[in-house]
Amino acid sequence: MVDDISSFFPNANSLTDINLSHNNFRGTFPKCLANGSLLRTLDIQMNKLHGKVPDTFSHDLQALNVNGNQFQGLLPRTLSNCIGLVDVNLGNNQFEYTFPNWLQNLTALEILVLRGNKLYGPIVELKSEYKFPSLIIFDISCNNFSGLLPKVYIQSFEAMKILDEKVHDSNYYIRTGGSIGGDGGGMVVPRYDDSVSATIKGANTPFAKIPTVFVIIDLSENKFEGDIPDVIGELQGLRDLNLSHNRLVGHIPYSLGNLTYLESLDLSSNMLTGEIPSELTNLNFLEALNVSQNQLVGSIPQGKQFDTFSNDSYMGNMGLCGFPLSIQCNSGVPPPQYPPPEGEDKFGFGWKPVAIGYACGTVL
Repeated sequence: MVDDISSFFPNANSLTDINLSHNNFRGTFPKCLANGSLLRTLDIQMNKLHGKVPDTFSHDLQALNVNGNQFQGLLPRTLSNCIGLVDVNLGNNQFEYTFPNWLQNLTALEILVLRGNKLYGPIVELKSEYKFPSLIIFDISCNNFSGLLPKVYIQSFEAMKILDEKVHDSNYYIRTGGSIGGDGGGMVVPRYDDSVSATIKGANTPFAKIPTVFVIIDLSENKFEGDIPDVIGELQGLRDLNLSHNRLVGHIPYSLGNLTYLESLDLSSNMLTGEIPSELTNLNFLEALNVSQNQLVGSIPQGKQFDTFSNDSYMGNMGLCGFPLSIQCNSGVPPPQYPPPEGEDKFGFGWKPVAIGYACGTVL
C-alpha cells in the first residue's frame, strides 16, 4: 500500500487502537493521531513517514511504536505524562536529542527502544524516587551516547532482578490495552500484542509478540567508556546483554556469573583486559558468547557451555590460550605486549622510574 497516511484520518478522536504497521505509507505524522482523547495504542512502524512527531499525546496512551520510519527532531516530551505507558519504541529513525531521562518516572514502562537514531551525550540520572522500575527491554544501541555506563539506572531495573517463573513464563506476552472505566463495568478495549526487533545472539530478530521472558539490555555501538559496573550481576532475569563496540576498559566483572538465565553475552570490540572469569562457566543457558577484539589474556575457561564456543568468540585477543584456540597455555610463548596506557611515553617509561632515576643521579 502506498498512500498519504493523513487522508485516512479526518477524525481520530474516537479511535482507541491503531495499527498501520509494515506498509508503505508516506507523508508526515497525522496530528489527529496524537490528539485522540481515547487513543491507547498507536503502531505505525515500518513505513516511510517523515518530519517531526507531534508533542501532544493523550494521557491514556499505553503503547507508541514508530520504529523504522524517517522521523527527526526532538523526542516527544509529553510522553512523560502518559502514566500508563508500557511500550515506547522510537527506534531506527533520525531523532536527535539527549537521553530522555524524564521517562524514568513512568512506573509501568516495560519497553524502551531508542536504537538507530542520532541521540548523543552522557546519560545523566535525574534525582527521582523511581528510575525505570518495570523496564525489561532497554535498547539504546547504535547512537552516539558517551560517558560512563548508566550504573544508577542499571541498579534500579527492579523488574530485571525477578526470577519468579510465573512472571517469566514464555507462554505470557507483553500486552497493552484492557478496559476503560475501571473493573467490572468499563468498555472493553482489545488487547494489543507489543512487537519489537532486537539483536539477539548476533542477529537482528523481529518478534511479533514479546514474551515476558524477553529481558535484554543492548548498549552496543555507542561511545561508552570506563568499567563495566558490577551491579549488572544483580539483574538475574537478564537473557541478553550486549555492550559491544564501545570504549570499555578494565576487567570482565566476576558478577556476570550470577546471570544464570543469560543466553547471549556480547562484549566484543572494546578494550577489556585481564582474564575471562571462570565464574562465567556457571551460565548453563549461555548459547552465544563474543569477547573478540579486546585485550584479554590467560586461559579460556573450560567445561559446560564453554566447550561449545568456536574460535570466533575469542579472535583478536592475542593473549588468550586454550581450547578452542590452537595456542596451548603451556606452550611457553610469552603473552603479547599491548600498548602502554596513557601517561607513559612511546619508549615504555612512566614518570615514576624517571623520577627515581633523577633523584638517584642527584644524590651521586
